[in-house]
Parts: sequence; C-alpha cells; structure tokens
Amino acid sequence: MAALVTPITYICHKDGHIGLPLWVIFDKGVSKSMRYNQDVHHRQSIRLKNYDYSSVGMYYVTICTQDRAELFGGAALCGRPDDADQMIIKWLKEIENKFLGICIDKFIIMPNHMHFIVRLQGGHAGPPLHEIVEWFKTMTTNEYIRGVKSGLYPPFNKRVWQRNYFERIIRDNAEYQRIWQYIDENPARWAEDKYNV
Repeated sequence: MAALVTPITYICHKDGHIGLPLWVIFDKGVSKSMRYNQDVHHRQSIRLKNYDYSSVGMYYVTICTQDRAELFGGAALCGRPDDADQMIIKWLKEIENKFLGICIDKFIIMPNHMHFIVRLQGGHAGPPLHEIVEWFKTMTTNEYIRGVKSGLYPPFNKRVWQRNYFERIIRDNAEYQRIWQYIDENPARWAEDKYNV
C-alpha cells in the first residue's frame, strides 16, 4: 500500500453524528458477583482471529463513552474545544511520542465517542493496537478523574469509556478516503442520529 500523507485535523461540534455500528457490546445488567459463563454471556471477540494487530498498516478506531454519556464536545457551545476535548487531544498526540512508528492521521471528538485513524508505520516495533488503545483509555481516564475531582469535568458513571472499542483494518486508499470523509461529516449528522435520542 502506498504511503498516505495527510494532515491531522480536528473537528468538534455538538451537532455531529454518532453513527455507531451494531457491534457495540453493553455491560449492563450483569451482577459483579456473577461469574462469566460462555453459555449465558456469549461475549465474543470482535477482533480477527490470527491477525497481527502490531503489523504495519492503518486502522480506523472508535471509542465510546460508558452509557453514551456526553462528556466531551464543548466546541458547539463556545466555538472551540473545551477542557475535556483539549485533554483528549493531548493524549492522542502523546500516543505518537509513547509508541515509536505510530501516527494519528485524523480524529474527531464527539460528545459521547471519538474516531481516529492510526497508522502503524515501518518503524513500529511496539505493542499491538489493543495495547495502544488501552493505554490511551487509561491515561485519559486518569486525567478525567482528576478533572472531575477538581470540578473541571462533568462526573461519569463507573467508567469513562466502554470496556471495548471498535477497529477496522483500512485495506486500501479508497477505504481510507471513505473513512476520512465519514470523520469529516460526523458532526453534521449528530442531531439526527438514533443514538443521540
């Protein structure tokens, strides 16, 4: 695949579109004392079996807030990213410093989810994608908790992010362009989306 060179852009509007696919796994209604039972819980991995997620390539990642709580997206109110958005941006940029050979091509932070395109380049010899995403979620959760305690951010229920995340392997330039356009158009569809009702 030919290298795609594109600038990082940031769009943050509260009137955008969530566009959640049907893959979302909900953690509601299960008692903490209830043990995992494969016959009852049917939790299956959404990752491709035998695929090396540390291999060079591009991935489209979606991370949602727990219970779809609207914790981000202050740009619609003030015309610029709010403090929580700025914190998310800071940790997205830090991914590139923490993990060698990683590039965040494009992202958008919506009130209750975020999308980004991550590129694992030739120099990447680090962890697989899920470890990168988990590190990002841990760092942002820790800072978000500090912000809640100081009154900077709104409170959340048990966790900031949903347990899982969605990723898609970007296989060619046409798919990359479609995803880029979807990210660009995401804010314009926020008000009409069934997940924002």
